[in-house]
Amino acid sequence: MLQAVLLIILIFVCVALVAVILLQRSEGGALGMGGGPSGFMSTRGVGDLLTRTTGILAGAFFVLCLALTLIIGRAHRGDAVVDRLNIQGLDPASLAARRPAAPPPAATAPAGNLTAPILEAPKPEVHTAPAVQPLLSAPPAAKPANTTAPTAH
Repeated sequence: MLQAVLLIILIFVCVALVAVILLQRSEGGALGMGGGPSGFMSTRGVGDLLTRTTGILAGAFFVLCLALTLIIGRAHRGDAVVDRLNIQGLDPASLAARRPAAPPPAATAPAGNLTAPILEAPKPEVHTAPAVQPLLSAPPAAKPANTTAPTAH
């Protein structure tokens, strides 16, 4: 019940915050458009009131979000699957007995059988070679001099 009430209040605060922000006069010249001093909300007192209201609504928004997070977190504290497991009642010997036996290794599967089970994942390989190999060849030869006559431009 408290979650629903706080959520409704949060929605009202969000709508009011958007409205108050949209009522404020544009201070910058975004794309050449800016609010001039002839706007209907251009007096300093109204600007201060809207700025103060924006700050109060923003603070209320953050407090409500934090409160909702804490309340919902406490309500769902023990809902994790790991928390519901009874590990102390498990017997390792009974777990080993339940483990299915490994299937015998199959011979090579026929080429047309695409549903053959994969028995083992490939083993990772460790490469110890340096990442950058030094150049073992000689430096490139110099270009031959241009023997043709220069062309007129």
